[in-house]
Amino acid sequence: MKFEFENTENQQVNLPKNKGVELFIKREDKLHAFVSGNKYRKLKYNLLQAEKASYKTLLTFGGAFSNHIAAVASAGSIIGFNTIGVIRGDELQNKIKNNPTLNFAKENGMQFKFVSRETYRNKTSETFLKSLEDEFGEFYMIPEGGTNTLAVKGCEEILTEADEEFDYICCAVGTGGTISGLINCSKPSQQVLGFPALKGDFLKEDISKFATQTNWKLITDYHFGGYAKINEELVAFINRFKADLNVPLDPVYTGKMLFGIMDLIEKDFFPKGSKILAIHTGGLQGIQGMNAVLKKKNLPIIV
Repeated sequence: MKFEFENTENQQVNLPKNKGVELFIKREDKLHAFVSGNKYRKLKYNLLQAEKASYKTLLTFGGAFSNHIAAVASAGSIIGFNTIGVIRGDELQNKIKNNPTLNFAKENGMQFKFVSRETYRNKTSETFLKSLEDEFGEFYMIPEGGTNTLAVKGCEEILTEADEEFDYICCAVGTGGTISGLINCSKPSQQVLGFPALKGDFLKEDISKFATQTNWKLITDYHFGGYAKINEELVAFINRFKADLNVPLDPVYTGKMLFGIMDLIEKDFFPKGSKILAIHTGGLQGIQGMNAVLKKKNLPIIV
């Protein structure tokens, strides 16, 4: 499998010296222009498996502004797979051109199947999967968000030997695959902190299915009301962070995580002398779609 990607770097964030801690950001968003961050990590071994098993088509699931949908479409176009996206919300069928994520996926050759939210809730049922096979033929299925055993294996490659110096590893949490990989490749002496982008305590169970260590916890205070929920305070933080550090953050995942980390530093959550590594998981393609929503609400946009 030929896939060119850039090396990542750990970029230091200037903090007030009186806090006595150091913060670095692992710039996984720089891995690739379109298959960036954890999406590349999650797809790597799935794509190798699909190629090894001689599949020609990838099928996956996602919502209107899904980073995963965009990444699968791009990766399929680069490597030579046909791609199918099962999209939540049948009302989106006639709105592709107005949706930057779906339009990008279509331009990269993805074929769509739009389904109602009720049908989407049963997307993993045998009956529904059989109907997809009858409609599209044989395909290699990648779960919503990309999380499976092979995805976790890919995410286990995020940390390097040089990262062993950090006391805390922080990442945003969606489906739990990325943090599971980080937990598995972290040292027992390191604490892995997950910042869920959505409400609910169910993620603990999902992570426990894949995690091989217990050196982790979820910080559940920074979801801003739920998945893809955002307010003016978060937009201002994201814009200020980019202006000060030239680090763009997405509003669904990394923006909330860094907001949380900076707030915890301000509240002296981390002991003095701590070294913190925040994983930038990409997701920047979602900014354009979020800005369209913000404009409709007459709210400030992400610049």
